[in-house]
Amino acid sequence: MNQTVAIECPAEILLSLHMNAEGLADLMKEQTAIALFRQGRLSSGTAATWLGVPRMIFLLRAMESGAVLLEDSADDFARETSLSDEPA
Repeated sequence: MNQTVAIECPAEILLSLHMNAEGLADLMKEQTAIALFRQGRLSSGTAATWLGVPRMIFLLRAMESGAVLLEDSADDFARETSLSDEPA
């Protein structure tokens, strides 16, 4: 079941960002998904599904935002490569 979360936003913020409410909502959703992924509270697959993008696209966006995708361990590498939704 999907839930909707409403927040208040002064018009001045939307004007200063040159965005409408929908654009700000999309930005906040993506940034929240990335932040929760970085904190280890969402998997990359769950975050990608929430955003409606392929997992690899989400991982690229997260990496561009400063997320560390691998901790240089064989376990991390094996986990990330085994979950790839791209054909080998």
